[in-house]
Amino acid sequence: MSTVAVPVLLLPKQRTWWPSGSVGDLLKSCHVPVALTLIAAGNESGLTDPESTRGWGIVDFDWSNAKEIWAKAKPMNCEEMLVEQVKRTTDVSPDTTVWVYRNAIKALPWYTTVRLKVTDPAYSAWFMSFSDTVIANHSAAHVPVCDNNYSPPRCSNLYHDQSQTPGYPHGDGTCDPPGCDVGSVPIGEYLFDPRAANTSINGQTFMEWYIDEYLFSMSGAGNPKISGFYFDDDWSGSGPSEMEKHASQDMGLSASDLAHLTDAYNWVMEQAFAAILARGKFTWNQFWNYGSAWIDCPDPMVTQSNCAADIRALCEPTSLSQTVAMLYAFSPGCHGSTSNITDVEADVANFLLVRGPHAWLGHGWSGCSKVYEWPKILDADFGEPMGLCKETSAGSGIFTREWTKATIKMDCNSWTPTITFK
Repeated sequence: MSTVAVPVLLLPKQRTWWPSGSVGDLLKSCHVPVALTLIAAGNESGLTDPESTRGWGIVDFDWSNAKEIWAKAKPMNCEEMLVEQVKRTTDVSPDTTVWVYRNAIKALPWYTTVRLKVTDPAYSAWFMSFSDTVIANHSAAHVPVCDNNYSPPRCSNLYHDQSQTPGYPHGDGTCDPPGCDVGSVPIGEYLFDPRAANTSINGQTFMEWYIDEYLFSMSGAGNPKISGFYFDDDWSGSGPSEMEKHASQDMGLSASDLAHLTDAYNWVMEQAFAAILARGKFTWNQFWNYGSAWIDCPDPMVTQSNCAADIRALCEPTSLSQTVAMLYAFSPGCHGSTSNITDVEADVANFLLVRGPHAWLGHGWSGCSKVYEWPKILDADFGEPMGLCKETSAGSGIFTREWTKATIKMDCNSWTPTITFK
């Protein structure tokens, strides 16, 4: 995400057939405290107005929610503000399911759970460090090693950059003087070391801490009001994502190191996802979208140029659309307009033709300060499906699916959708 991106995921409430949602909208948009889209005017630097999300099925709040408040706290209290946001949201709309942000690789010290470990030297083995060269000579780093707003300066040998961090006097969020307060260390994005997954400190391994405290404390999915996460960022052969471009160099990492870190990160996330599912929670990252490499920004699965072939493939009983949690985007898809959906009836018809038991129709991440159209057709009751979709005859390019309260049809030859209510 960009430095101002704050994803807010909105899904409709549970209805009759799908345990996970209805035909309606899925949004991964932005709530930016200085450019509001989803909270009440006049509360630009506060929490999201719970009235703005009343009635939605799932709301996912990002770490930047209410940033202009928690960035000024001494110390920062983003984690606690997220919990307060969840409480306010569910107090107003008890049936709403709420998810919150977690970074998979970055140790963000404005989360209290993380700060307690980053500031304790006993736990340094769980985090990535600057190279020996940088530790010996801070000027060799491409990022500040110390926060000179304090006297004496606050320094840390643990790698950190300021690519997407609050700052003083300016940053991605503005702190109060004398500077940003994340305890005894400088403000910055730190990094977990996934290779330390089985390193035990004070009777607890990193992997145990990551699952039991970082994910499942009362500020996470251990809270009965929090039902899942959006996970951000990863390790690859190019280094840690969305960090300062010299991060690998400043940590002294070789190609072999990056390969090991990537393997270790993948293993950690396998354990995390398994624990999340085993405990009855879910994540944005576990959605599936046909043909989209980046699940944050999905596309419609049925396209006009390949309509018949797309529907044939997706209506197969063995298609992933019938067996996993599916995310289907409104046209034109990734980064398209959210306030002026271009082909609503075709999107809804195609979605109803190909969807399986667990599916959502809506938007992926499309940038900040967006207005999200709610087409009237999303309020309709289509009933329950009476089998998979069928082609009227071999090669006809015309597909139908019977629902208990509607007949859905798409003529791919002319790109003509028809929804007939019974």
